[in-house]
Amino acid sequence: MLHIKSLDEGLNIFKALGSDVRIEIIKILLENDGMNMNELASRLNITNGALTSHIKKLEEAGIVTISSESAGHGNQKKCSVYIDKVLIDFDSEEDSKNVYQTDIKVGHFSDYSIYPTCGLASATALIGEVDDTRYFAHPDRYNADILWFTKGYVEYVIPNFIPASQKIDQITISAELCSEAPGSNSVWPSDIHFYINETFIGMWTSPGDFGNVKGIFTPDWLDLNWNQYGLLKLLVINKKGTFIDGLQISDVTIKDFDLDYKSTIKFKMAVPEDAEHVGGLTIFGKNFGNYNQDINVRINYSPIVEGMSPKQTD
Repeated sequence: MLHIKSLDEGLNIFKALGSDVRIEIIKILLENDGMNMNELASRLNITNGALTSHIKKLEEAGIVTISSESAGHGNQKKCSVYIDKVLIDFDSEEDSKNVYQTDIKVGHFSDYSIYPTCGLASATALIGEVDDTRYFAHPDRYNADILWFTKGYVEYVIPNFIPASQKIDQITISAELCSEAPGSNSVWPSDIHFYINETFIGMWTSPGDFGNVKGIFTPDWLDLNWNQYGLLKLLVINKKGTFIDGLQISDVTIKDFDLDYKSTIKFKMAVPEDAEHVGGLTIFGKNFGNYNQDINVRINYSPIVEGMSPKQTD
């Protein structure tokens, strides 16, 4: 998913999508899970030169990626759609001057309770043995860029370094996530629950554990039968409620927590054993998956009004 935080920021995307031919290219690539340039030009009944111009605009906007594949007469360029959805903030109340942003590495969890199948890995190797929960306490877990488990939870302390005398108005968390199936299975639903300071704020059902295609950034040494990539999810909690990718998932608001510059903020991702779909959780960080990012956190803040708590002010 691509999150566009302002209309100006999305200008290249809008220009790239402002063509009937490029819209048709995206539709064809989605229908066929990618296609090489010659096939695509033939399907559209246009020249390779004209197609190259359109593909370049889509690639520059981050909508399409190009890779080389072996064929009978040498390598051919294959085009694939890179993003699964675009979220646009038309009416953003965010003040860019009042935002604290930080990244949390996947292995920097502060608490956990998990069950096999499970494991962790850095960019270069597995950490310990797979399906041995003891390695979630190993010092090397701080180097982990991917982790997975069947049920249970991992919890992170979100660094809170907003300026003094400020209250927290919104927390935005983005992470690449999917289920955890034995091997891999693209149809393996899992109810992933989210918590702030032990309060349940909502749930998202992951559709599966994706191992059918190698993740763009996933190292070659990782077995193709294992989790290769996830879906980039955007979790937002503000004064209006809690949202995933712009869709409201609960009525829990940021005011329910009374957070300010002194507050400890704990964020938990869990698959409870009593969930309807106990399909596990995989968290992808840098060097794995399709997005090459850690768990990204943005905190919007504003001054505390003297004599009032964060709950009492807008």
